[in-house]
Amino acid sequence: MNELIKNENNDIMDIYRKSENILNDVQNIIETSQRKAYHAVDAILVQRNWLIGYRIAEEELQGEDRAEYGTNVIKMLSKELTLKYGKGYDRSNLYHYLRFYKAFPEIIDTVCRQSHIRLSWSHYRILAQVLDSVARNWYEKEAYEQTWSVRTLQRNINTQYYYRILQSQDKELVEQEMKQKTSAYQGDKLEYIKNPVIAEFLGLSSNIDLTETELEASIISNIQKFLMELGKGYAFVARQQHIKTEKEDYFIDLVFYNYILKCFVLIDLKTDKITHQDVGQMDMYIRMYDELKKSADDNPTLGIVLCTETDEDIARYSILHGNEQLFASKYKLYLPTEEELRNEIETQKTLFYLQQQEKSM
Repeated sequence: MNELIKNENNDIMDIYRKSENILNDVQNIIETSQRKAYHAVDAILVQRNWLIGYRIAEEELQGEDRAEYGTNVIKMLSKELTLKYGKGYDRSNLYHYLRFYKAFPEIIDTVCRQSHIRLSWSHYRILAQVLDSVARNWYEKEAYEQTWSVRTLQRNINTQYYYRILQSQDKELVEQEMKQKTSAYQGDKLEYIKNPVIAEFLGLSSNIDLTETELEASIISNIQKFLMELGKGYAFVARQQHIKTEKEDYFIDLVFYNYILKCFVLIDLKTDKITHQDVGQMDMYIRMYDELKKSADDNPTLGIVLCTETDEDIARYSILHGNEQLFASKYKLYLPTEEELRNEIETQKTLFYLQQQEKSM
């Protein structure tokens, strides 16, 4: 979402401009209306989250031991709200709302009921993590004026962009480097569609299958069937499983449990050649899964990264931390070989392209 909320009150009729190309005109109408709808919803979402944080902070002040009392209030709210409204109100999110209010206590004037919201909730959630109030206000101002996407903001905070600008004698050089390194983040017109927070806010599914390519969706569907047909102890657990951390939302393509090996098997599919970053991401998924999902009786989680560009790196089995030597040979007995995976992907690619040809005839 790159236009942020600075035009949230403009009617799309005011923005419409006719050109000589009807296709471009209609595409612009559709994309503009999508963005406007998203901005309207997101502005209300920011107000809601600020007010929840404001109300929790008020309640927190009433307790003698404020920190402990506040923790108990959030624990109670999380339990009751999750039962009624779903997972968007767990303790982690409620703490985000409280932190947001404390970081931006004056963004909404409760007396005259006016708001000064300029960014999306995803932006503010990231900004609330910046403890230095001067730096936080600078990032907010720049994100608004330069229309930074959420990913651009996150990267700039992670790379200490404010402090580098402050200390640099050649500020323009630092700025140009930042723009170059974040240019790919700024061009994602559909970033707003992929935000699971909005889906949860509206009571919709947070599944993001619609943002995957048809090819990737086709292969994933059939890899799921392929592994189930292999037998060897596989039980299907989830598709596009949502894992949330303090900073990010992650979605694992496929999750299985192998009851012979007694371990979870995670599968992530990439639409191009595998990279070391893909392997590193899978290693992170595994560690998260071991911490959040695995029970004491389960063996270490296993991750497989698949790519649609076939080469010697078609499959990567993550480094097995813990009982590596003991279980490595057992994993090989019950997992598909690289050749089996390679052949299955090539088969599904061929079938997919044949289906596309038939549709176009």
